[in-house]
Amino acid sequence: MTEELVTCDLTCPSSPPGSEKTSGGLKTEEMDFDQPIFSVLSGSGKRHEQEADTAEATSPAGTTADSESGIFTGEYENQLVDVCEKMQLQAQRIERFIDQTLTAKEQKLQVVASKAREQIVAQVSAAREALEEEEQRLLEEVQKEEERVEQCLLTQRAHWSQALSRLTQTRSGLVHTLTHTPDAQLVTSVQEIADRVEEADGVGEPCDTNQLNLNPDCSDSKLLRALWATAVLLGPNAYGPSSKFDERTVSPLLSLSDDLYTLTFFHKKARQLQLYDPARFDCWPNALGSLSMSSGTHSWVVDVGQSGAFKVGVCYTSLERKGSGNEARLGHNSQSWVLSHYDGDYSFCHAGKKEPLQLARKPQRIGLLLDWPSQTLLFYEADSSAVLHSVTHHFSAALLPAFAVTDRSITILH
Repeated sequence: MTEELVTCDLTCPSSPPGSEKTSGGLKTEEMDFDQPIFSVLSGSGKRHEQEADTAEATSPAGTTADSESGIFTGEYENQLVDVCEKMQLQAQRIERFIDQTLTAKEQKLQVVASKAREQIVAQVSAAREALEEEEQRLLEEVQKEEERVEQCLLTQRAHWSQALSRLTQTRSGLVHTLTHTPDAQLVTSVQEIADRVEEADGVGEPCDTNQLNLNPDCSDSKLLRALWATAVLLGPNAYGPSSKFDERTVSPLLSLSDDLYTLTFFHKKARQLQLYDPARFDCWPNALGSLSMSSGTHSWVVDVGQSGAFKVGVCYTSLERKGSGNEARLGHNSQSWVLSHYDGDYSFCHAGKKEPLQLARKPQRIGLLLDWPSQTLLFYEADSSAVLHSVTHHFSAALLPAFAVTDRSITILH
């Protein structure tokens, strides 16, 4: 220990050599401050012990001072020994951390990173395979539908071309008969003329049907729709400006919270009286959102967990507000598209037609995504982003969020 400590570079400020102190008439030698501190503590300490032994017989005062100096030196040396031991233990811990922990972390990092890469490659490969299969399926469906429509068009073209030819011949024959047959002979040709007219009537009228159009369902894909919706919902512009309830439209059957985000159904005895407003629904328990949408992509979420009867969707700004007819009833006219929940059943309603929806569970929050460029309205479960229903329609005017509630309350979250 002593040899190791002697090599330390720690030194104390030097003092003039030969400086001395007198204590109680005894002349004592000062510590050499040019020596390393541990040398002073070890070597000079021993020297002080020898001097103390010599001075012990000559001066009681000197004996007391030297004893106190020895005690101080011993305590300080013990403290430094403790510090060195702590530093040695700390060094051992650092060595173990470098040799064991960091080495193990480096090895584990390589393994974990390799597994992460494998997982990414596997997931992307599976997704790519599924997308390629879906792409092939959809292309085949579109090709098949295109061939069907082309065949229908060819058949219709051939049929009506023949009908046109017969009709033209019949007409030409009748015109020739009328212009070149004397009146006396027309009487005898009545039956022949009637047969020709009947033949012309049998040609019929051409009619444009959906069979002559490409069925849009041939390109419909739940997988692609879900991927598209997920990309939009997880993108940086998932939610646009927040929509609130427009208090001017709120039915007197409903109560609107002060922050304009929660709509609560009133029981009959508690219904409130409100001033007349042309924008207000006066019979049906409806309310509209404040945000008008006619471009871009919009998404909002409604908390419906407390309600057992509600409707959420969109409608044209021109939707009728007054009266108890279907013109003002959400989902029962051509100006509104809503997802409805009533008596435990879910359905999509538009133009008075109800399409039942089979949901795996009761959604607590329902999200709506309106993509104006693709003219798509999508309903989804906000907690899982699972698509509940989607509809593509040529929206001809600006749309507003539309709501109805006849049980407890619903709240706009975004």
